[in-house]
Amino acid sequence: MDFSLGAGELLVVTGDNGSGKTTLIRLLAGIITPSSGEIRLQTAKTAYLGHALAIKDDLSAEENLRFAWQFNGQRPLTTRELEQQLKIALDTAGLARVAHQPARTLSAGQRKRCALARLLVADAPVWLLDEPYSNLDSDGFTLVDQLLARHLESGGAAVVATHGEHRPGASQLRELRLAPGYEH
Repeated sequence: MDFSLGAGELLVVTGDNGSGKTTLIRLLAGIITPSSGEIRLQTAKTAYLGHALAIKDDLSAEENLRFAWQFNGQRPLTTRELEQQLKIALDTAGLARVAHQPARTLSAGQRKRCALARLLVADAPVWLLDEPYSNLDSDGFTLVDQLLARHLESGGAAVVATHGEHRPGASQLRELRLAPGYEH
């Protein structure tokens, strides 16, 4: 397999269950290593959203975002700037009214929105998203599409794995279809 992705480009990886979509995303994220070949990324800064959302149940949505921002070693901000950035991310993700509830009390869709909001504080040029539409309603689908559009318009790139019917509407979209039994 050989592909490249430039600024403003979106690669949608499709295929049936077990075709290797998640494996490819995990390889690109550096979570697993290839058994052969190599992966070359021009940037070390990626944002990864997988099946396990990495949401801390005892933290609120806001605290989860703050933790993600600190954990990723983002550029220094004043307390006021950080609070504003977190507020914008929570508002954009539709989480303002539940921002202070423990994550364990959120619905599956709200938890996914919380994970998506992390992308807004990640400051990463490459997004690697594995099934970002799962557990979301139609408004959530729109949210994912809007986040991707903004990211691509600002010069970011993204790889999105999905087996659903919904595809993001991006002008620089390419599709990579994996077939079952593909040699990884």
